[in-house]
Amino acid sequence: MSTRPQLTTESGAPVADNQHSQTAGAAGPVLLQDHHLLEKLARFNRERIPERVVHAVGSGAYGTFVVTNPDIARYTRMKLFSEQGKRTEVFLRFSTVAGSKGAPDTARDPRGFAVRFYTEDGNWDLVGNNTPIFFLRDGIKFPDFIHSQKYDPYSNRQEPDNVWDFFSHSPEATHQFTWLFGDRGIPASLRHMDGFGSHTFQWVNANDERFFVKFHFKTNQGIRTLSTQEAEAIGGKDPQHHQSDLYAAIERGEFPSWTLKVQVMPEAEAATYRFNPFDLTKVWSQKDYPLIELGRMELNRTPDNFFAEVEQAALDPAHFVPGIGPSPDRMLQARLFAYGDAARYRLGINHTQLPVNSPKGVKGGARNYGRDGGMRFDGNGGRSKNYEPNSFNGPAQSNESSGLGFSVNGTTGTYVNPRHAEDNDYVQAGDLYRLMDEPARERLVANIAGSLSQVSREDIITRAISHFRQADEQYGARVAAAVHKLRQSR
Repeated sequence: MSTRPQLTTESGAPVADNQHSQTAGAAGPVLLQDHHLLEKLARFNRERIPERVVHAVGSGAYGTFVVTNPDIARYTRMKLFSEQGKRTEVFLRFSTVAGSKGAPDTARDPRGFAVRFYTEDGNWDLVGNNTPIFFLRDGIKFPDFIHSQKYDPYSNRQEPDNVWDFFSHSPEATHQFTWLFGDRGIPASLRHMDGFGSHTFQWVNANDERFFVKFHFKTNQGIRTLSTQEAEAIGGKDPQHHQSDLYAAIERGEFPSWTLKVQVMPEAEAATYRFNPFDLTKVWSQKDYPLIELGRMELNRTPDNFFAEVEQAALDPAHFVPGIGPSPDRMLQARLFAYGDAARYRLGINHTQLPVNSPKGVKGGARNYGRDGGMRFDGNGGRSKNYEPNSFNGPAQSNESSGLGFSVNGTTGTYVNPRHAEDNDYVQAGDLYRLMDEPARERLVANIAGSLSQVSREDIITRAISHFRQADEQYGARVAAAVHKLRQSR
C-alpha cells in the first residue's frame, strides 16, 4: 500500500486537521490563532489575478513546428527556418477579444491566434488573429474601440448603440465588420479556422537585404463555421465548447495542424504599392504576392494546469529574434508597448521567468542583469554583478548588427498615413461581399441587421449603413431593408 504525501502549510509544517477550524471549546467561536485557516482563506482571496483587458477568454496547447521549405532562408536570417525538417517547440493561445472571463468562447468575435516559437535565439511571439485584417490602422484609437465593445459604464452590458456608434465614425472598420458578421465570424472549432500574423513584419537575410512579410496559418482540418443560432445554443450549454473540443481532439490523438505560409514583398516595392502595405485594415493581393509555404505546425500536448500555462502565458509581439522585426504598421507599433506593459501589470515584472514564458529553446536560459521585483523565485542572480559593463565575465552585448530598419524622413508630428494610389476604406470590403455566394450574403446581411436594428438612434444606423453602401450599393441597400423590417416588427 502506497503512503500518501503529508499535507502541509505554505511553510511546510504538517497540517493535523484540515476539516475543522480551531475554536474556543467545542461550541465556541473560531480562534484568530488558527494559522492554517487564515492562510487558506488569504490565499483563496488572492487566487484571481486581473483578467486580460482583451482576449480574456482563451485556451492553449503545445506542439511543434517543422520546416518544409528551407529555401525561405534567402529571405530571412531566422534560424528556425534554416533547415529542412528542423523542429521547434511552440505554444499556441487562442482567444476571443471582447468577452470577460466566463463568456462563451463561441461568441461572434475575432479569435486571437498567438503563437510562441521557443527558438534557439529566444522566444519569437507571432501574436495575431484568425482574420488577416483588423478594425483599425492606428493604435491610438484602440482604447476607444475596446471601450465601445466592452460593458457600458451605466448599463454594465455590451450596448449595440456603443458598438455601432464607434463603427459609424470609423469607416476603416468596414472590411473587418464584413468579415466578422460573415460566416467565418464564428468558427465551428479552434481547429477549423485559419490564423494570421495580420500585421506586416520585416525580414532581413544574411546579405542585409530587407523584405516585408505577412504570415498565414492555413488549417489542415478545413474551414468549418457556426451560424449565429448554432453558436448561441452551443455556448448556452457549454461556454467552454471550443476549449473542450481542442483538448478532446488532442487527447484522442487527432492532432490539429496548420500549414504556415508567407507573402513576401521586397522592401523597395512598399513605397509604390497600390495601397499602403502597412495598413492593418487591408490584405495584400495574392496575385501580387503569392503564398509561399514555410512549414507545418501541429498541436500535440495539452497544458497540465490551465492557470499556470494558459492564464499566465504572456505573448508579446515585441518578442523578436534575429532575422525579423517590426514594420511601420502603426497598430503593430502600438502593440509593441501595450502587450508587454499589460503582462507586467497583470503578472509582475518577473513574469518572463514563468515556465510557459521562459525562453526554453535557449541553452542556459535568459542572461541579463534584471534583478529583484515581486515574486522573484529563482536565485536572483546570486552573487553575480548586476550592472554592465563589468570586469567579472558577466553577459556582454553581441555587437552583431540586426540588419533591420526602414527609411524615415520629415518632421515629427501627427500625420494621416501617406496616400497610395488605391487607398480606400471600402474597396476590399466590397470585394469580400461580392466574393460570397448568395446564401452567404443573406447570412451576412441578417447577422448585421440583427445587431444594428437594436441601436436606439437613427443617425447612428444611417451612418453605419452608409459605409456598407459605399462598399457595395446592393450590400448597403440590403442591410437597410433588413434593419427596417426588424425595427418595424418590434
